[in-house]
Formats: sequence, C-alpha cells, structure tokens
Amino acid sequence: MSRIQVHKVHVEFGDCDPAGIVWFPNFFRWVDAASRHFFRACGVPPWFETAKSHGIIGTPLVDTRASFQRTASYDDDIEVHTSITGWGNKSFEQTHRIMRDEVLLAEIVEKRVFASRHPDDPKRISAVPAPPEFRALCE
Repeated sequence: MSRIQVHKVHVEFGDCDPAGIVWFPNFFRWVDAASRHFFRACGVPPWFETAKSHGIIGTPLVDTRASFQRTASYDDDIEVHTSITGWGNKSFEQTHRIMRDEVLLAEIVEKRVFASRHPDDPKRISAVPAPPEFRALCE
C-alpha cells in the first residue's frame, strides 16, 4: 500500500461558476498540484534537481478519468488525498480522493510517467522507468 498524502485547498470565489459551484477544471488543477506535493512530501527532490541528478524532468499526465460525486463551493475547505495505487514498468497510477470533511466530492485517477529528454531530440520527451530510490520513497 502506498502512502497517502493530503493537500489542502481553500475554495475561492474565482474557482466557482456563476451558480457558485466549483468549475470542474479546477479539480484537475488541484490534483496536478497534489501530485507534485505527494512526491515532495515523500522526499523526492524538485524536478529541476532530478533533471540534473537523474535526467527526470517531471511526471507528465498520459491518461485520466474522473468521477464527480458532490459539489464544492466558495469558502469550502477541501482536501486532496493522494496515493500511488499501481506501478507499471514506465508508468504509475495515482489516485486522488477529493474530500470535504468525510464527504467524497470526487475521485480522479491519473496515469503518469517519469519523463526524460529524448536522447535523439531534446525537444521531445521519453518515458523512463521510475528510479528505484524514488519508488521506495513513495511506498
């Protein structure tokens, strides 16, 4: 079982649509931030450091799916509970459960890869296996 990291978010007025409901792309923005905060909390250095030490420039998103259960609104305090729920050869699955108190608002599952610059064309990126020490920190 992977560790679970909690990223706290305070919903602002500008996060909502005219009906006062959080506009759904904001959930993806918060989940993207929670993904990086997860790695930092596990002890994985910032990407600008891993680029120098391991050639890893980040963990781009390659697939996602979302299930929205309840709405959130202005002035809500919510939490994004993030864990890695599966490891592949060059990819991993990260699950984000967005909660308000004990109420599940949404669940977003992402498939991400560890990425390096492509060896033949530095304008491109390539998926690479997760460094074993990074994986150990996250489990």
